[in-house]
Amino acid sequence: MTGMTSTARPHLNRRLAEFGTTIFAEMSALATATGSINLGQGFPDTDGPEEVREAAVRALREGRGNQYPPGPGIPELRTAIAGHQLRRYGLSYDPDTEVLVTAGATEAIAASLLALLEPGDEVVALEPYYDSYAASIAMAGGRRVPVTLRPDGGSFRLDLDELRAAVTDATRLLLINTPHNPTGTVLTRAELAAIAELAVERDLLVVTDEVYEHLVFDEAEHIPLATLPGMRERTVTIGSAGKTFSFTGWKVGWVTADGPLVSAVRTAKQYLTYVSAGPFQYAIAEALRLPDAYFDGFRADLRRKRDLLGDGLRAAGFEVYQPQGTYFITTDITPFGEKDAYAFCRALPERCGVVAIPNSVFYDDPDAGRSQVRFTFCKRDDVLAEATGRLRRLAS
Repeated sequence: MTGMTSTARPHLNRRLAEFGTTIFAEMSALATATGSINLGQGFPDTDGPEEVREAAVRALREGRGNQYPPGPGIPELRTAIAGHQLRRYGLSYDPDTEVLVTAGATEAIAASLLALLEPGDEVVALEPYYDSYAASIAMAGGRRVPVTLRPDGGSFRLDLDELRAAVTDATRLLLINTPHNPTGTVLTRAELAAIAELAVERDLLVVTDEVYEHLVFDEAEHIPLATLPGMRERTVTIGSAGKTFSFTGWKVGWVTADGPLVSAVRTAKQYLTYVSAGPFQYAIAEALRLPDAYFDGFRADLRRKRDLLGDGLRAAGFEVYQPQGTYFITTDITPFGEKDAYAFCRALPERCGVVAIPNSVFYDDPDAGRSQVRFTFCKRDDVLAEATGRLRRLAS
């Protein structure tokens, strides 16, 4: 019969069968449908620096980047990325062979895993993890092995013995995220040193997602894993402009690594987007050269917003895990006598007019995070105040 398919096999390949619409799309659609305040998906509600936006406009008008940019990224941006890594961390990279511009960090993660994994390779990843990690590992034919960050004294901590035990002869790669989304954990120098020692001892590659590198609070310090002994030649470091400059829609990310690693990732990347964000690349090249005062002020403003939302969540009755980095706060809903974070988040717009994200979707074992809910604080002060006011209805 016309229009019928000739096979009963599912359209979606089996590697992706467990993945549907992302939780971010689902909850943002729910926010739109109900008119709720969206504290779920992590995007700012104001644009970043005006001079950076104007740099993009200037590039558009001058015809820079309106046609295909170079595959690895425009030279100006690759040079700026290399300069940023050297100035901030003392890491020296050749902009021509050791820097690759990508369509956001999401593509950088996917291209890295597609390039570096063979089917059956094991990837040890810190759980809960950003949902694209699991999908990218699956697309590459790898097998994910979670090591769970667990609540400890008001925050989340890594069990290094559990990490070591997770590594087997089939392990190819460690996938590390610090500052960590969604928990807000920032790995300490001692923890990173232990990870480095393990990687060197077992001859593992490491992909490290550091997109929140400029959003660390209090006494926490961001230390790139590639700075530790024996790690530069085995570490793929991923960065992004979206979180640092509040232009998430531009989708400008990058990879820095030893030349052979970048060459491998570039081979996969060229068959994904090939190139993207031409005029925006020129703008981000300028953004990366902003003075320290910008980065310091941005961090201080986000810390203040963290405290504003955190205080409001505590007043509403949530158990709050204080984040050391990122712009997310993880909470626990058991004080309300509830245990199912997904059901809680589905009902929250009707109850309070606020949307959040259930952390259970970021775990292989949903029971591990069943009662955890994530909120974002990268919003205007008046929006955060209105949201916390609405959430106080839960306390009554």
